Amino acid sequence: MPLPFLTADRVFEAADDVPLPYDDRDRWRRPYRPGPWRVGTAALALLLASFVLFAAVIIAVTAQPKSAAVVLALALLVIAAALRLLRMGVWVSARGLRHVGFLTTCTAPWEQVASVRTVQQPVRWLSLPRTVQGQALLLGRQGRDTAPSPLLTTHNADFLGRAEAFDRAADSVEAWAEEYGPR
Repeated sequence: MPLPFLTADRVFEAADDVPLPYDDRDRWRRPYRPGPWRVGTAALALLLASFVLFAAVIIAVTAQPKSAAVVLALALLVIAAALRLLRMGVWVSARGLRHVGFLTTCTAPWEQVASVRTVQQPVRWLSLPRTVQGQALLLGRQGRDTAPSPLLTTHNADFLGRAEAFDRAADSVEAWAEEYGPR
């Protein structure tokens, strides 16, 4: 069973000559594959959810329906969190750029995007408070006085230990911004 949210639409190596190798550009897509840290964490969460679901069945068989319902709700919450974890990242389409976080989603139409650039700066390691020196893909918006927000970093769950994948993803997002951004 294919899981489209886990893979990029096409192989990057086959489309080196075309910066935007997509047929349907109005569809939201992630221009990179999720990293092993993100997929591994989601897999462990789903494994935990399977044990919790099994516990809910055992509790339901022992004639405790209220307790089974609570445990079932907990399992569904863990499953929803794992799926949301897999959806996190940067998504692009002809309409704009979308940054999906665990609890929030921020969409910027291409008309509002002033710049998308890669810079060397201290970045958070796996979204924890600890910072290390790395690269970040920054989004600058028109009409905003705030500092540009980082979209991708070399030390987040998608690119930790995969510098080449970060470079490809940053180049792809920058190509989308060049194609659709304000002129």
